[in-house]
Amino acid sequence: MKVLVCGGAGYIGSNMTELLARRGHKPVVLDNLSKGHQAAIKNAEFVQGDFGDFDFAVNVLKKYKIEAVMHFAAFIEVGESVDQPLRYYENNVSRTRTLLAAMEAAGVRKFVFSSTAAVYGMPEQIPITEDTPKSPINPYGETKWAVERMCHFQSQTGRLRYAALRYFNACGAGFNATLGEDHEPESHLIPLIIYTAMGKRDNIKIFGMDYPTPDGTCVRDYIHVEDLARAHLLALAKLDEKTELVYNLGNGKGYSVRQVIDCVRKVSGREFKVLEVARRAGDPPVLTADASKAKKELGWKTDYPELEKIVESAWKFHTANPKGYGSK
Repeated sequence: MKVLVCGGAGYIGSNMTELLARRGHKPVVLDNLSKGHQAAIKNAEFVQGDFGDFDFAVNVLKKYKIEAVMHFAAFIEVGESVDQPLRYYENNVSRTRTLLAAMEAAGVRKFVFSSTAAVYGMPEQIPITEDTPKSPINPYGETKWAVERMCHFQSQTGRLRYAALRYFNACGAGFNATLGEDHEPESHLIPLIIYTAMGKRDNIKIFGMDYPTPDGTCVRDYIHVEDLARAHLLALAKLDEKTELVYNLGNGKGYSVRQVIDCVRKVSGREFKVLEVARRAGDPPVLTADASKAKKELGWKTDYPELEKIVESAWKFHTANPKGYGSK
């Protein structure tokens, strides 16, 4: 299948592109390189440009005879979304609306959307199912939920078949640790701890030690990026049968901040400074996924459920690429 991967030069998008190519599909990457890295694109046609430019998007969809679109081009920083909400609505909602309109104009019906567990906000019950009430607490989560609703109503017209995949904490490096995280700024826990172990940061902070968890630190659900990518491929195939798909994608098991720090120490063999500071506002004690629906309906399973394997892959990528994709 000819698949347009919007944001395919980014972290998850590049892993998705590689998997598509390895499985015999023909991915075409569309990325403006504002966040992504051309060096992360290895086995795909690359088109530089804006997915939110209607005429340009229609032309790309028609020129490459695209049959399905995967969308990884959202802005993802929660703090930045609070500081610049209009920027997030512009990129994550307005431009995605334009992309969907371009798909309609070009007759492309299949759409796999990179959503987020942030649509749930601070849920009262754990683990989180797809039916958990949607109550985003920041513009990032709100914009992802707005796109999900837009897709839902467009699917009712018969002109869109879509899958919304709600990620928990994407992590690790895929394909023999060649495709990892290289964000600016970096806000994800595992790479931040690894940077500290590498000496690129002075310390790592634990925000709060008094949560109602086994060791007092927040617990999160970490899922390897290759496991995420395989779920997208399964969802794409499922769109032959279904018009509308919604799945949580997580390990189903949580690890605490302290456990992640200890794991990086073990994998790296290095000591580093850890600071215990006050809680941050809005951090729930535990966020873990019930991903049983994806496992049952898609036949999906996680190949990398162990935290140590996830951290090993990330450590391998970062030590081989100390300056990210600019290392080579």
